[in-house]
Amino acid sequence: MERTRMDNKAPLDVIAASLRRHRARAGLSLSEVAKRAGVAKSTLSQLESATGNPSVETLWALAVALDTPFATLLDPPRPKVQVIRAGEGPVLYSENPEYSATLVASSPPYARRDIYRIEVSPGPGRRSDPHNPGVVEHVILGTGRALIGPADEPVELHPGDYISYPGDLPHIFRSLEEHTIATLISEHV
Repeated sequence: MERTRMDNKAPLDVIAASLRRHRARAGLSLSEVAKRAGVAKSTLSQLESATGNPSVETLWALAVALDTPFATLLDPPRPKVQVIRAGEGPVLYSENPEYSATLVASSPPYARRDIYRIEVSPGPGRRSDPHNPGVVEHVILGTGRALIGPADEPVELHPGDYISYPGDLPHIFRSLEEHTIATLISEHV
């Protein structure tokens, strides 16, 4: 079975809207962006109408031409609490069939991120008081099983799952299995 460069989970409408928005912000014509990116004008036109099938390389070239971070072309507006299960999310394939990338979260402008490796054993868990206003926490569970997220509505995660939630509200991380390991990213604006 031949795999397309972008599977059916890919946000073609999000990419189209992002390309149009960033091109308008830059005040550039379709022809000028296509020329700067080294892609055909018809390819860019198809992408802006959500009918194209871009590779990672094409989108990267367009992001450079538009002077915008790559991930902003793929990342739709997110709810305050977001969960991405292992195997879910927008997948883009490279021209090399062994490589694919799944966008989990992009960094908003002017944000800082601290990255932590978390190891937790079963027990009452860690309940955290609210951090500074605007802090968002991102967690990818590597091994084990855990309840993570807002203290009043934590979500059970399994290996490979991702969650983001407001860190400026009470939140918890409670292991449900031995050897629970996660990556936590604390984002500050």
